[in-house]
Amino acid sequence: MKICIYGAGAIGAHLGGFLARTDAQVSLIARGPHLAAMRQKGLRVITADEDFTVPVAASEDPAELGPQDYVIVTLKAHQSPGVVERMQPLLGSDTAVVTAMNGVPWWYFHGLDGPWKDRVIESVDPGGAQWHGIGPRRAIGCVVYPAAEIVEPGVCKHIEGDAYGLGEPDGSRSDRVQALSKKLIASGLRAPVRPSIRDDIWVKLWGNMSFNPVSALTLATMRQIGTDPGVHAVVHRLMTEGQAVGEALGAKFRISIDRRIQAGVDVGDHRTSMLQDLERGRPMEIDALVAAVAELGDLVGVDTPVLDAVLALTQLRARVAGLYPTG
Repeated sequence: MKICIYGAGAIGAHLGGFLARTDAQVSLIARGPHLAAMRQKGLRVITADEDFTVPVAASEDPAELGPQDYVIVTLKAHQSPGVVERMQPLLGSDTAVVTAMNGVPWWYFHGLDGPWKDRVIESVDPGGAQWHGIGPRRAIGCVVYPAAEIVEPGVCKHIEGDAYGLGEPDGSRSDRVQALSKKLIASGLRAPVRPSIRDDIWVKLWGNMSFNPVSALTLATMRQIGTDPGVHAVVHRLMTEGQAVGEALGAKFRISIDRRIQAGVDVGDHRTSMLQDLERGRPMEIDALVAAVAELGDLVGVDTPVLDAVLALTQLRARVAGLYPTG
């Protein structure tokens, strides 16, 4: 089994390090000092229970690696459309592309019966670059639950979580999704095959569409956001609007809003990924986490006034910092 991790950041390195301990042929697309370190010393993964280093095939050029059985994309969602052309050498006739990233996936409406079947979501996939350049038939959904960070080039420190939920857009237990699940489990990770991957995506998105933008606006941690009475009310309203959009699209929410907010509080004084991007001067992941929900709300006729306001404020905050397009 040939598996390429496209984007060897924290999650990509975590996945790649574990998978490299199996009999799979694992490669990673990376660049800069991180790439150089992995080539020279291998990829080191530090967890609470172990510290191991594995040799990996790492490259900046996908053409050096050739067609794969699976390409697991671990970029941030706003980066993904820009690599479609470079990804082509990795795509054979039966290559599956696994979207291991936060937010609404570009393939969301693939095979989903109803008036919006096979619709492109512009805020996630401008011009349908991924829909047409990768093809939705290749897509396997993935909800990423671990947290990790690159502490130095070639070194990934795992913080918490070990599950990568997988699911076919049509809900089937296909041979390809089961084979990938078994390989991830063999590596020491959890990888359940989920029958309704969109439901899982929405539950994860619930937190990302609320805690992330609010943190960028307030500079507050997850605990501070969820325990401040006034801000708690804003987050509750954001999640209420998000749930209404998701349910209009057929999603089912297995837990209550209060439980979802408490789950965020329980993470503690953690700075969200969007806040970390703001502080570190990196492009902010606003579109897939927030703008896409607003776009879907317009599509299904669900009003999202609080979400729209928070989105506008967050976009301006990012533009002022030079971390979001001005067009």
